[in-house]
Amino acid sequence: MGHQRCWIYLLGRLLVLRQQKADLAEGFQWNGIVHRKPGEVDWPNPNLDVAYSEAWVAVDEDSCTLVSVPEIKGRYYTAQFLNGWGETVANINERTQARRPAGEFALCLEGANVTLPDTTVRIDVPVKYMRMLARVELGDNWDQAVALQHRFSLRATGAIEPPTLPTFPDFDQQHLPGVEAFENAVAVLDSEKDINPGMEAIAAKVRAIAAGIQDPAERARVDTVVRQKAQADLHTAAATIGHGTIRNGWVRPAVAGTYNDDWLGRTLVNLGGIWANRMDEVVYYKSNLDGDGVQLNGAHTYSLTFPKDDLPPKYADYFWSVIAVDPVFARVLPNPKNRFLLNRESGLKYNPDGSLTLYFGPEKPADASDSNWLPTPKEWDYRLTFRFYGPKGGVTDGSYFLPPLVKRP
Repeated sequence: MGHQRCWIYLLGRLLVLRQQKADLAEGFQWNGIVHRKPGEVDWPNPNLDVAYSEAWVAVDEDSCTLVSVPEIKGRYYTAQFLNGWGETVANINERTQARRPAGEFALCLEGANVTLPDTTVRIDVPVKYMRMLARVELGDNWDQAVALQHRFSLRATGAIEPPTLPTFPDFDQQHLPGVEAFENAVAVLDSEKDINPGMEAIAAKVRAIAAGIQDPAERARVDTVVRQKAQADLHTAAATIGHGTIRNGWVRPAVAGTYNDDWLGRTLVNLGGIWANRMDEVVYYKSNLDGDGVQLNGAHTYSLTFPKDDLPPKYADYFWSVIAVDPVFARVLPNPKNRFLLNRESGLKYNPDGSLTLYFGPEKPADASDSNWLPTPKEWDYRLTFRFYGPKGGVTDGSYFLPPLVKRP
């Protein structure tokens, strides 16, 4: 199991490096913010309820990065910062900064000796380099959300030397790396320390494997282990997002956003939905199975019914939504309506008894309201992601699971 574990552990870091390389190739500048148009994000399992602003942020012992956050009331927002392993190291919002949720904040390396204006709130972080995602809920007024989004800004207090990315193999979800993942593993690990305690032993094993594969016979053996066992182990673990719980065909992950010693969960989240936030911000439920345990497929129609006393808003202080994505690349499914999610702004129609039924299928069921239907392309397998932003009640403590998906005749 040693080599399999090490490969899965290392893959978590490689997935973040891959996205970082893609961002910098696109033209990202360090400490420069990119405001995306709604829906214009290109990573797995995107949240289409929000307007995203993105950046790669650098700080050091002598310089902080100032983050300007506008006053936002009545809609969800956060500025999230993650390290090079996909760990959330800070959020700036009305929940984390209740005394003063808007204004100027300084992200500073722990111990940095920097003089800041009295009006600036200092937030210490344990790393020099971070990925920022600012999210502003679109709600029913997209123009207002976009205007608020564009009021987020960044600026460094001094000159920052950006990092040099280590070399690593090119790969995608269908072609994960084999033994080549270990070729430059020492530099990959050195480029970003794992801030979680207890990771020293597995990191040391990765380094030992990197040294061992200099021998051709050992290299061939490790490649066989990775391709025949480690990748299969990863696929098996994906069914429950590692140590998550499955009920009614829905999986609730055990971890997201911060992972402690659960490096398996971290790698799986980075693979299937990079940049996940902490579970006090949002809880994600995923399903690729109907109530009978059969893979969801776009050729069939499914219904999801919530009783009148157990509707989704009961479990979210802010908003909820559901999207369908393909099971390999986790991109939204093409359909003639260009409709990619259902949420509270969808104009949903409730049943006469107050319950709510959502439909997923290639054609609108005759008894369904158009607004309650998410089209799916025929013959495509897919999975659903259900989000609760500002989770509460049973979603927070893990006792709640969504009703099963029912395959219709």
